[in-house]
Amino acid sequence: METMLAEPSKWQEFMAGFELFRDPLLCALIAGGVLGFLSVYVVLRRMVFVSAAVAQSAGLGVALAFFAGIHLGFHVEPVLGATALALAATLLLMTEPTKLKLTRESLLGLAYALSGGAAILVGDRIAQEAHDIQGILFGTAVLVTPEQLHTVAIAGALVMVIHLWWFRGITFASFDRIGAHVQGLPVRLLDGVLMVSIGVMVGVCARALGALPVFAFSTLSAIAALMLELRLPATFLVATLAGTISGVGGYLFAYFYDFPVGGSQTVFAGVLVGVAMALRGLVRLVAPAR
Repeated sequence: METMLAEPSKWQEFMAGFELFRDPLLCALIAGGVLGFLSVYVVLRRMVFVSAAVAQSAGLGVALAFFAGIHLGFHVEPVLGATALALAATLLLMTEPTKLKLTRESLLGLAYALSGGAAILVGDRIAQEAHDIQGILFGTAVLVTPEQLHTVAIAGALVMVIHLWWFRGITFASFDRIGAHVQGLPVRLLDGVLMVSIGVMVGVCARALGALPVFAFSTLSAIAALMLELRLPATFLVATLAGTISGVGGYLFAYFYDFPVGGSQTVFAGVLVGVAMALRGLVRLVAPAR
Protein backbone atom coordinates (compact mmCIF):
# COMPACT_ATOMS: atom_id res chain seq x y z
CA MET A 1 0.00 0.00 0.00
CA GLU A 2 1.38 3.43 -0.92
CA THR A 3 2.03 5.59 2.09
CA MET A 4 0.53 9.08 1.90
CA LEU A 5 2.62 11.82 3.51
CA ALA A 6 0.60 14.36 5.47
CA GLU A 7 1.09 17.94 4.28
CA PRO A 8 2.50 20.27 6.95
CA SER A 9 0.00 22.62 8.51
CA LYS A 10 0.29 26.39 8.08
CA TRP A 11 1.50 26.65 11.65
CA GLN A 12 4.28 24.10 11.00
CA GLU A 13 5.26 26.00 7.86
CA PHE A 14 5.29 29.24 9.80
CA MET A 15 7.51 27.81 12.55
CA ALA A 16 9.83 26.20 9.99
CA GLY A 17 10.27 29.54 8.21
CA PHE A 18 10.19 31.71 11.32
CA GLU A 19 13.59 33.20 10.58
CA LEU A 20 12.06 34.64 7.40
CA PHE A 21 9.09 36.16 9.26
CA ARG A 22 10.99 37.35 12.34
CA ASP A 23 12.10 40.73 10.97
CA PRO A 24 8.68 41.85 9.67
CA LEU A 25 7.07 40.75 12.93
CA LEU A 26 9.61 42.68 15.02
CA CYS A 27 9.23 45.69 12.73
CA ALA A 28 5.42 45.58 13.06
CA LEU A 29 5.73 45.24 16.84
CA ILE A 30 8.08 48.25 17.19
CA ALA A 31 6.28 50.44 14.66
CA GLY A 32 2.85 49.60 16.07
CA GLY A 33 3.97 50.26 19.64
CA VAL A 34 5.73 53.59 19.06
CA LEU A 35 3.10 54.92 16.64
CA GLY A 36 0.39 53.72 19.03
CA PHE A 37 2.01 55.76 21.81
CA LEU A 38 2.24 58.86 19.59
CA SER A 39 -1.34 58.34 18.39
CA VAL A 40 -2.71 59.67 21.70
CA TYR A 41 -1.20 63.08 20.86
CA VAL A 42 -2.40 62.81 17.25
CA VAL A 43 -6.02 62.12 18.22
CA LEU A 44 -6.35 64.33 21.30
CA ARG A 45 -4.78 67.28 19.47
CA ARG A 46 -7.11 66.65 16.51
CA MET A 47 -4.23 66.01 14.11
CA VAL A 48 -5.57 62.81 12.55
CA PHE A 49 -5.18 64.09 9.02
CA VAL A 50 -1.69 65.37 9.81
CA SER A 51 -0.69 61.72 10.11
CA ALA A 52 -2.36 60.92 6.76
CA ALA A 53 -0.65 63.82 4.98
CA VAL A 54 2.77 62.97 6.45
CA ALA A 55 2.37 59.30 5.47
CA GLN A 56 1.49 60.30 1.89
CA SER A 57 4.54 62.57 1.79
CA ALA A 58 6.73 59.67 2.92
CA GLY A 59 5.43 57.66 -0.04
CA LEU A 60 6.34 60.52 -2.36
CA GLY A 61 9.82 60.63 -0.81
CA VAL A 62 10.41 56.96 -1.62
CA ALA A 63 9.13 57.44 -5.18
CA LEU A 64 11.49 60.40 -5.66
CA ALA A 65 14.42 58.35 -4.35
CA PHE A 66 13.73 55.64 -6.93
CA PHE A 67 13.30 58.31 -9.63
CA ALA A 68 16.68 59.87 -8.76
CA GLY A 69 18.42 56.50 -8.99
CA ILE A 70 16.81 55.49 -12.29
CA HIS A 71 16.66 58.77 -14.25
CA LEU A 72 19.20 61.11 -12.62
CA GLY A 73 21.96 58.61 -11.95
CA PHE A 74 22.58 59.15 -8.24
CA HIS A 75 21.58 56.84 -5.44
CA VAL A 76 19.34 58.02 -2.62
CA GLU A 77 18.29 55.61 0.11
CA PRO A 78 14.47 55.29 -0.08
CA VAL A 79 14.20 55.50 3.70
CA LEU A 80 16.12 58.80 3.57
CA GLY A 81 13.71 60.11 0.92
CA ALA A 82 10.72 58.99 3.02
CA THR A 83 12.05 60.61 6.20
CA ALA A 84 13.07 63.85 4.45
CA LEU A 85 9.67 64.35 2.79
CA ALA A 86 7.81 63.32 5.96
CA LEU A 87 9.78 65.92 7.95
CA ALA A 88 9.22 68.54 5.25
CA ALA A 89 5.47 67.92 5.42
CA THR A 90 5.59 68.04 9.22
CA LEU A 91 7.40 71.40 9.19
CA LEU A 92 4.91 72.75 6.62
CA LEU A 93 2.00 71.69 8.83
CA MET A 94 3.64 73.32 11.86
CA THR A 95 3.51 76.74 10.21
CA GLU A 96 0.76 79.12 11.24
CA PRO A 97 -1.79 78.79 8.38
CA THR A 98 -3.16 82.32 8.83
CA LYS A 99 0.23 83.68 7.68
CA LEU A 100 -0.46 82.00 4.33
CA LYS A 101 -4.10 83.17 4.41
CA LEU A 102 -5.24 79.54 4.69
CA THR A 103 -7.11 77.54 7.29
CA ARG A 104 -5.52 74.53 8.98
CA GLU A 105 -7.86 72.19 7.07
CA SER A 106 -6.89 73.82 3.75
CA LEU A 107 -3.21 73.33 4.50
CA LEU A 108 -3.81 69.66 5.40
CA GLY A 109 -5.84 69.09 2.24
CA LEU A 110 -3.13 70.71 0.13
CA ALA A 111 -0.34 68.59 1.65
CA TYR A 112 -2.34 65.36 1.36
CA ALA A 113 -3.63 65.83 -2.19
CA LEU A 114 -0.40 67.30 -3.59
CA SER A 115 1.86 64.58 -2.16
CA GLY A 116 -0.56 61.78 -3.13
CA GLY A 117 -0.95 63.07 -6.69
CA ALA A 118 2.78 63.67 -7.09
CA ALA A 119 3.55 60.13 -5.86
CA ILE A 120 1.29 58.73 -8.59
CA LEU A 121 2.94 60.92 -11.27
CA VAL A 122 6.47 60.02 -10.20
CA GLY A 123 5.47 56.36 -9.88
CA ASP A 124 4.26 56.44 -13.50
CA ARG A 125 7.84 57.21 -14.60
CA ILE A 126 9.46 54.38 -12.64
CA ALA A 127 7.37 51.43 -13.82
CA GLN A 128 10.08 48.92 -12.87
CA GLU A 129 9.62 49.91 -9.21
CA ALA A 130 5.80 50.06 -9.38
CA HIS A 131 5.43 47.11 -7.00
CA ASP A 132 7.55 48.90 -4.38
CA ILE A 133 5.48 52.07 -4.76
CA GLN A 134 2.24 50.11 -4.30
CA GLY A 135 3.76 48.45 -1.25
CA ILE A 136 4.66 51.78 0.28
CA LEU A 137 1.27 53.39 -0.32
CA PHE A 138 -0.93 50.46 0.65
CA GLY A 139 1.30 48.26 2.81
CA THR A 140 1.44 45.20 0.59
CA ALA A 141 5.05 44.42 1.48
CA VAL A 142 5.42 41.00 3.15
CA LEU A 143 9.13 41.09 3.97
CA VAL A 144 11.20 43.69 5.80
CA THR A 145 14.94 43.96 5.18
CA PRO A 146 17.36 43.95 8.14
CA GLU A 147 18.32 47.56 7.29
CA GLN A 148 14.68 48.67 7.48
CA LEU A 149 14.23 46.86 10.80
CA HIS A 150 17.38 48.49 12.25
CA THR A 151 16.24 51.93 11.11
CA VAL A 152 12.78 51.51 12.64
CA ALA A 153 14.27 50.09 15.86
CA ILE A 154 16.80 52.93 16.29
CA ALA A 155 14.25 55.65 15.48
CA GLY A 156 11.66 54.04 17.75
CA ALA A 157 14.12 53.72 20.65
CA LEU A 158 15.23 57.36 20.36
CA VAL A 159 11.64 58.62 20.16
CA MET A 160 10.53 56.57 23.17
CA VAL A 161 13.52 57.61 25.30
CA ILE A 162 12.86 61.31 24.59
CA HIS A 163 9.11 61.01 25.14
CA LEU A 164 9.35 59.04 28.37
CA TRP A 165 12.02 61.43 29.63
CA TRP A 166 9.97 64.55 28.78
CA PHE A 167 6.56 62.92 29.20
CA ARG A 168 5.14 65.41 31.72
CA GLY A 169 6.38 68.44 29.79
CA ILE A 170 5.13 67.27 26.39
CA THR A 171 1.70 66.24 27.71
CA PHE A 172 1.36 69.47 29.69
CA ALA A 173 2.29 71.60 26.68
CA SER A 174 0.03 69.54 24.40
CA PHE A 175 -3.17 69.65 26.43
CA ASP A 176 -2.85 72.87 28.47
CA ARG A 177 -0.77 75.33 26.45
CA ILE A 178 -1.72 78.38 28.52
CA GLY A 179 -0.88 76.61 31.77
CA ALA A 180 2.43 75.43 30.28
CA HIS A 181 3.28 79.00 29.23
CA VAL A 182 2.47 80.25 32.73
CA GLN A 183 4.73 77.57 34.22
CA GLY A 184 7.55 78.72 31.95
CA LEU A 185 7.78 75.57 29.84
CA PRO A 186 9.32 75.89 26.33
CA VAL A 187 6.05 75.12 24.55
CA ARG A 188 7.36 75.71 21.02
CA LEU A 189 10.35 73.42 21.62
CA LEU A 190 8.13 70.68 23.06
CA ASP A 191 5.72 71.06 20.15
CA GLY A 192 8.65 70.79 17.75
CA VAL A 193 9.94 67.61 19.43
CA LEU A 194 6.48 66.05 19.17
CA MET A 195 5.97 66.95 15.51
CA VAL A 196 9.47 65.88 14.47
CA SER A 197 8.95 62.58 16.33
CA ILE A 198 5.75 61.96 14.39
CA GLY A 199 7.42 62.93 11.10
CA VAL A 200 10.45 60.67 11.63
CA MET A 201 8.47 57.64 12.81
CA VAL A 202 5.88 57.95 10.04
CA GLY A 203 8.68 58.32 7.47
CA VAL A 204 10.76 55.31 8.46
CA CYS A 205 7.75 53.09 9.20
CA ALA A 206 5.98 53.98 5.94
CA ARG A 207 9.08 52.83 4.02
CA ALA A 208 9.10 49.49 5.87
CA LEU A 209 5.38 48.72 6.25
CA GLY A 210 3.41 51.08 3.99
CA ALA A 211 1.51 54.32 4.49
CA LEU A 212 -1.91 52.74 5.09
CA PRO A 213 -1.05 50.62 8.18
CA VAL A 214 1.14 53.46 9.50
CA PHE A 215 -1.86 55.79 9.34
CA ALA A 216 -3.98 53.16 11.13
CA PHE A 217 -1.41 52.64 13.93
CA SER A 218 -1.05 56.39 14.46
CA THR A 219 -4.80 57.06 14.77
CA LEU A 220 -6.93 53.97 15.51
CA SER A 221 -4.74 52.81 18.43
CA ALA A 222 -5.57 55.95 20.41
CA ILE A 223 -9.24 55.87 19.40
CA ALA A 224 -9.50 52.34 20.86
CA ALA A 225 -7.72 53.39 24.06
CA LEU A 226 -9.79 56.56 24.51
CA MET A 227 -12.99 54.51 24.27
CA LEU A 228 -12.10 52.93 27.62
CA GLU A 229 -12.05 56.33 29.42
CA LEU A 230 -8.89 55.60 31.40
CA ARG A 231 -6.48 57.99 33.06
CA LEU A 232 -3.95 59.56 30.69
CA PRO A 233 -0.91 57.33 31.51
CA ALA A 234 -3.08 54.21 31.17
CA THR A 235 -4.45 55.55 27.87
CA PHE A 236 -0.88 55.83 26.51
CA LEU A 237 -0.16 52.28 27.68
CA VAL A 238 -3.31 50.80 26.12
CA ALA A 239 -2.73 52.70 22.86
CA THR A 240 0.82 51.33 22.72
CA LEU A 241 -0.47 47.78 23.28
CA ALA A 242 -3.22 48.27 20.67
CA GLY A 243 -0.60 49.34 18.13
CA THR A 244 1.59 46.29 18.79
CA ILE A 245 -1.40 43.93 18.66
CA SER A 246 -2.54 45.49 15.36
CA GLY A 247 0.92 45.18 13.83
CA VAL A 248 1.71 41.63 14.91
CA GLY A 249 -1.87 40.29 14.84
CA GLY A 250 -2.49 41.76 11.39
CA TYR A 251 0.67 40.19 10.02
CA LEU A 252 -0.20 36.75 11.41
CA PHE A 253 -3.79 37.04 10.14
CA ALA A 254 -2.47 37.92 6.67
CA TYR A 255 -0.12 34.94 6.69
CA PHE A 256 -2.59 32.31 7.89
CA TYR A 257 -5.53 33.48 5.75
CA ASP A 258 -3.60 34.69 2.65
CA PHE A 259 -4.56 38.36 2.80
CA PRO A 260 -2.44 41.47 2.05
CA VAL A 261 -0.41 42.48 5.11
CA GLY A 262 -1.12 46.22 5.14
CA GLY A 263 -4.87 45.77 4.75
CA SER A 264 -4.94 43.11 7.47
CA GLN A 265 -3.03 45.30 9.94
CA THR A 266 -5.36 48.22 9.19
CA VAL A 267 -8.50 46.12 9.64
CA PHE A 268 -7.07 44.61 12.84
CA ALA A 269 -6.61 48.14 14.23
CA GLY A 270 -10.22 48.95 13.29
CA VAL A 271 -11.49 45.75 14.94
CA LEU A 272 -9.77 46.76 18.19
CA VAL A 273 -11.76 50.00 18.10
CA GLY A 274 -14.92 47.88 17.78
CA VAL A 275 -13.84 45.71 20.72
CA ALA A 276 -13.18 48.82 22.83
CA MET A 277 -16.62 50.20 21.90
CA ALA A 278 -18.23 46.92 22.96
CA LEU A 279 -16.34 46.96 26.28
CA ARG A 280 -17.38 50.53 26.90
CA GLY A 281 -21.02 49.67 26.17
CA LEU A 282 -20.83 46.66 28.47
CA VAL A 283 -19.36 48.71 31.31
CA ARG A 284 -22.07 51.36 30.93
CA LEU A 285 -24.73 48.65 30.90
CA VAL A 286 -23.44 47.09 34.11
CA ALA A 287 -22.55 50.33 35.90
CA PRO A 288 -26.12 51.32 37.04
CA ALA A 289 -26.56 47.91 38.68
CA ARG A 290 -23.65 48.55 41.05
